[in-house]
Amino acid sequence: MTASTPLLITFGIYLLAMVGIGFAAWRSTRNLDDYILGGRSLGGYVTAMSAGASDMSGWLLLGLPGALYLTGVSEAWIAIGLVAGAWLNWRFVAGPLRVYTERTDDALTLPDYFTTRFAADGRLLRVVSALVILVFFAVYCASGIVAGARLFESVFGLPYAQALWWGAAATILYTLIGGFLAVSWTDTVQATLMLFALLVTPVIVILSVGGPAEAVRGIELVDPARLHWVGGGGLVGVISVLAWGLGYFGQPHILARFMAADSLGVIPQARRIGMSWMVLCLFGAIAVGLAGIPWAAAHPEQAAPLLVNPERVFIVLTGALFNPWIAGVLLSAILAAIMSTLSCQLLVCSSALTEDLYHGFIRKHAGEKELVWVGRLMVLAIALLAIFLARDPDSRVLGLVSYAWAGFGAAFGPVVLFSLFWGRMTRTGALAGMVVGAVTVIAWKLVAVEIYHSGWYEMIPGFAAACAAIVLVSLLSPAPSREVQVRHMQVQACLRESGY
Repeated sequence: MTASTPLLITFGIYLLAMVGIGFAAWRSTRNLDDYILGGRSLGGYVTAMSAGASDMSGWLLLGLPGALYLTGVSEAWIAIGLVAGAWLNWRFVAGPLRVYTERTDDALTLPDYFTTRFAADGRLLRVVSALVILVFFAVYCASGIVAGARLFESVFGLPYAQALWWGAAATILYTLIGGFLAVSWTDTVQATLMLFALLVTPVIVILSVGGPAEAVRGIELVDPARLHWVGGGGLVGVISVLAWGLGYFGQPHILARFMAADSLGVIPQARRIGMSWMVLCLFGAIAVGLAGIPWAAAHPEQAAPLLVNPERVFIVLTGALFNPWIAGVLLSAILAAIMSTLSCQLLVCSSALTEDLYHGFIRKHAGEKELVWVGRLMVLAIALLAIFLARDPDSRVLGLVSYAWAGFGAAFGPVVLFSLFWGRMTRTGALAGMVVGAVTVIAWKLVAVEIYHSGWYEMIPGFAAACAAIVLVSLLSPAPSREVQVRHMQVQACLRESGY
């Protein structure tokens, strides 16, 4: 696919608009609270769309359709697990976390919340949680860089090494300038664009192969096994992809949206909007991947790039079936998905380095202006590290996302859940759960998956081991202080009064 003038103009307008929003957010960023959490001022619609866009990265339009195209409907279990996990996260974590973080010294970051939640010397807990964020977000950010490179490589014919830099440049710029407000405002625009692309594209692709019935028959002719709900991995494979839903409880970039909500009252509205958006987008991505199977069989020459990388299925279909002006808008949705998540991840990494390490240990009395500029420098540093990690042209978006998602889900998910709902949890228990969850994911990936080819997703043993560590170590540790127990009861009373 070669870039045409309409594509160049469309991409140019989109990128200029995002950077313009970044400069607008610059004017509203006065202190570190604004830069990291937007002053806790997000309304229901922006909270919902920002959470959705920061969640559904480039894998939504590249990795997921590519997996469905390559394997078939058995990969759709990922979407089912994600919908279930996201709803539970909105329903049982969003409100309590919003209240708890405000009452724990107005915590701005997840490590900050973990530290102040137990009202004890939490230096080690702060450092460990910040390091977990840096390690797994470096991988997660790399997945966004890879997705952006794939887009620029396919659309503009750039070598992969150059496409890496072009794909990351605009995201780095508006995140660097505008911080959390820029990220949240652009997320709202980008989420709307993603929804438009995933409603329009599958309809046109399905019509191009003769309608839904013909699409199903076409898949049967190519490979009947791609219509089997249980794939080659059997029941273990189904459980493993459903387990993706567990990851939601520990994703810092999504939890930050809950923390930034204007009030507890906006959460129910945000949940309804966010879940509706998510279901429609996932359904569209699944339809694109499946409908691409019969289309590719009927157009082997145009589908040739999919033999090399099936994650390009959305790009190939868009370029083949749409007018260049419309294709430019739809391909901008891929860039929107990449930029929205990458920007959130860069900002969370920057927050961990600035608030939890620099401000917490190096310069405790640093001024607000200094901290904002340090935050901007940290965005640039993490972006450069992610570009370095993404330099391998054979990297796959879904594989990178899968590993980072499991790391956060196992390291932070159980800690977040127990800290919100179990008053007996201790600081030592939180530290044990975090370390055990992260180490289990890494060890399982390196040994059980890579060497012994286990079919179990590393999220499952990691999450289970972290839960066991939290309970066991907390019960063996001295009970939390009276201050911590009273605050926990006050938070629970506030939630009950609000209907949670």
